[in-house]
Amino acid sequence: MLALLADARLPTGAHTQSAGLEPALRAGLPPAAVPGYIAARLRTVTVVEAATAVVARHVAATSGSAVTGADLDAVEAAWAARTPSAALRASSRQLGRGYLRLLRRLWPDQERIPRSWRPSRPVALGVLAARAGLDAEHTARLVGYDDAQTIAAATLKLEPVDPAVATGWVLSAQSLIEELVTAVSGLTAPQQIPACAAPLVEQWAEDHARTTERLFSA
Repeated sequence: MLALLADARLPTGAHTQSAGLEPALRAGLPPAAVPGYIAARLRTVTVVEAATAVVARHVAATSGSAVTGADLDAVEAAWAARTPSAALRASSRQLGRGYLRLLRRLWPDQERIPRSWRPSRPVALGVLAARAGLDAEHTARLVGYDDAQTIAAATLKLEPVDPAVATGWVLSAQSLIEELVTAVSGLTAPQQIPACAAPLVEQWAEDHARTTERLFSA
């Protein structure tokens, strides 16, 4: 199940994302610095995302098949408070719709989730992880791997990089991903979600939202 959800071909709309790499490159980040960019995100933005998904998974697993959007309002609010960029919040909620659509198609019994609910990606992913039977560690690992892999894959579309080199970046990030898993897999409450600032990522996201010529939506 982890391999399925980590597949880049999963129909959630993730192929439209570069995890902020496109605006970073536009702002002058050299391709050689992409591994450092991956590491910086894993220590900031991705920690918040992974922690949110883990807490959402816990709430959804505790609520069982009766989970509703209201059960996760506090988790969503905690994530939003730690994501200052309106552009990042909008992009995440667009991806959240894709995860909920997948959840409803694979598990039609999730009828208690209202159609009007618009959660962020990590909250929706947490609900999906609970329904798929993933534990907290696998959920956090999925978020960390997905972020690193998204950046590596986006680089291949934006810069002339050898695919083997980009794959090596993801492999090299494994220790940081495992650190992230250790840090967040035990969280169960919204107030435990860490607040890790990434001002440049947030600024680049806002600039990208106003850009008309772009390959990725974020």
